[in-house]
Amino acid sequence: MSTTLHQPAADATFVDPKDQLLAGLRRLQKRNRDRGAPTYEERRRSIERLKNTVLARKAEIARAIDADFGHRSTYETYIGDVMPIVNGANYVRAHLKQWMEGESRKVHWAFLPARARVVKQPLGVVGIISPWNYPFNLSLGPLVDVLAAGNRAMIKPSELTPASSDLLATIVRETFDPDDVKVVIGDADVGNAFAHLPFDHLVFTGSTKVGKLVMKAAAENLVPVTLELGGKSPALIGETHSMDKAAESIAFGKCFNAGQTCIAPDYVLVPEARRDEFVASFTRAVAAMYPTLRDNADYTNIVNAKHHARLRKAIDEARTQGAKMVEINPASESFEGTRKIPPTLALDASEWGSLAINEEEIFGPILPVHTYRSFDDALDYINDRPRPLALYLYEDDKARQDRVIAETHAGGVGIGETVLHFAQDDLPFGGIGPSGMGHYHGREGFETFTKTKAIFEQSKVNAMPLIKPPYGRVIDALMKVLLR
Repeated sequence: MSTTLHQPAADATFVDPKDQLLAGLRRLQKRNRDRGAPTYEERRRSIERLKNTVLARKAEIARAIDADFGHRSTYETYIGDVMPIVNGANYVRAHLKQWMEGESRKVHWAFLPARARVVKQPLGVVGIISPWNYPFNLSLGPLVDVLAAGNRAMIKPSELTPASSDLLATIVRETFDPDDVKVVIGDADVGNAFAHLPFDHLVFTGSTKVGKLVMKAAAENLVPVTLELGGKSPALIGETHSMDKAAESIAFGKCFNAGQTCIAPDYVLVPEARRDEFVASFTRAVAAMYPTLRDNADYTNIVNAKHHARLRKAIDEARTQGAKMVEINPASESFEGTRKIPPTLALDASEWGSLAINEEEIFGPILPVHTYRSFDDALDYINDRPRPLALYLYEDDKARQDRVIAETHAGGVGIGETVLHFAQDDLPFGGIGPSGMGHYHGREGFETFTKTKAIFEQSKVNAMPLIKPPYGRVIDALMKVLLR
């Protein structure tokens, strides 16, 4: 079921969107109480129905995102929005029975013959606030984990991608009972009201700035949160690694979805003597993927005029401050009147104060290139900055690989590749510090949305009389044994 919340006319009685949303949440909570936790078979069927609906509508999904972006590569939609949902659903269904099983736990000998175990219980109703850059993947991907754990869900998609949000609501309406999964469509005020609801868990994917507000809102009801944020994910190239291979990988991760990806490489660290080599390799890699850009169906638009203007302003600011901006435009095309921005390298940008491309997550096809003199300097540069959602390493020396893993913090690490760690269903996905908190995907996703409930079962014959008042010589002797 979808709910669309519109602003009332000036002479209409105002209805607080939070009240409307709360009523919808109460219906899902009532269903939770009335029906209880879905069985294993019910969860499997729900996930399979969702997968099949997404597959049946994959062409419509591509058209909806294309309409929202003004142009979005169909294959990027299939790779970035459809495939993760399908693969995630298949993986969860294959492992769900094992994850749902309770297990026995050990009891301290002093409390024998009592028994202990844990059972896996759904949390209840989970809220999902999803962003515009991958509007289906980042809505329905978390939903797969939520359903696997036996929960109901409410989804608030981004208002910046209305065609996608409408289709998302249709998919949910066709797939689920309206009191099991609900989509709420509305503007930022609706999103704010949504974040204040007393969910049993709340998932937010978006910027660090908004993530702080979401966490603050959730805290009013002590709602636990999973925050998938972003930040400035570095790519570190070692002194002897193949520059062509590193540049090809980084170019793919940076140009996919025109850089509008939370785990896209946000800056590159290269050895000082190899900077020009990187520029040449990166330029060749981009030209090989995109011999043209303006009318190339494989190269995606910036999502809207506001974000396009933000990126153009960041480029102009860096150039004005003295950074050398290398625009990679293989066919020497004009982009006037479009929302396409060619891949652009920023050289010497670290020398020019607090540029936006250095201080903020770029979320576009601009890539600052910074140099380092020693490997220690590179690690210091990364560690002096907020902890990123991803870190990419191109280094052949195993000892240095181990150093990077041990001495830096990031949500995830890719060695020899960008962005593909997100697509591994057996790996948890999540940030650390300013790049987020909590995990989902695979088993970690199931556990995030599950209460592992402790059960202690006392036996009819037990030792409790020995440790109850009135205390005396027996407890003294017992404490000498226990407190060792």
